[in-house]
Amino acid sequence: MARPLRLEFPGALYHVTCRGNRRENIFRDRTDRLAWFVEAERMCQRFHFVVHAFCLMTNHFHLLIETPEGNLGQGMRLLNSAYSQHFNRRHDLAGHVMQGRYHAVLVQKESYLLELARYIVLNPVRAGIVDAPENWEWSSYRFMLNKKSAPSWLTIDWLLAGFGPDYPTARDAYRNFVMAGIGAESPLKNVCFQSILGDDAFIAEHRKSAELISAEIVRTQRRALAMSLDEYRSKYSPRNVAMAMAYRSTVFSMSQIAAHFDVSVQTVSRAVAALEKNGDEESREG
Repeated sequence: MARPLRLEFPGALYHVTCRGNRRENIFRDRTDRLAWFVEAERMCQRFHFVVHAFCLMTNHFHLLIETPEGNLGQGMRLLNSAYSQHFNRRHDLAGHVMQGRYHAVLVQKESYLLELARYIVLNPVRAGIVDAPENWEWSSYRFMLNKKSAPSWLTIDWLLAGFGPDYPTARDAYRNFVMAGIGAESPLKNVCFQSILGDDAFIAEHRKSAELISAEIVRTQRRALAMSLDEYRSKYSPRNVAMAMAYRSTVFSMSQIAAHFDVSVQTVSRAVAALEKNGDEESREG
């Protein structure tokens, strides 16, 4: 199956989120978070990303990334792959750490960069983990207020330039801006096609590609929530009902089901037709 389409072009800005598989924790302690910092630095150095804001929660993270070379997918694959290897190796685990691929929203820089930067660093406050953003160590907020301690891969000056002519003035204005956002509505409520955030002209410019992305996101979400084919096999009997119910989920193709159950596509097709003809009373859990 083709990989999901991404809107990628030089200078694009994205709000990126990535969650743990089955919403499980991807950061267990300080060591894990520092390891993620190392991989983020590698990603930015190799692909020349500009990170304007970030926040590491417990089972997910947020990034506000600008890509001068239009290569978001390459960088995110490196980051998530390298960090997953660290996490599994350190905690003696195997399998997926992240829940599928990352989710990226293309953002109109002029309209939404500041709002999203604020939204991202306020995540721990909204989650009730801390009372104020400065009390959460693992976001860009503290570094904006003390840029001498900031990691090399975090870009601070560009964002602060919009708040004042010098660092002390801009820092104080930024602090006031963030605090004023506590309790405000999420800018992400204005996302269109699940993948684009901007004014009408910006949306119109990218609409066709965004519609294709939206359709793929829906399919990806279905796959994340669906049972595996082994689970269909154990839950439903006889085998024909299990195959038909798996196909009804819209997650699996007939070819995938046929290969898993070691039957022909025609056998799967007949099973689906029989279930549709006889109704749900034919299905029963094994």
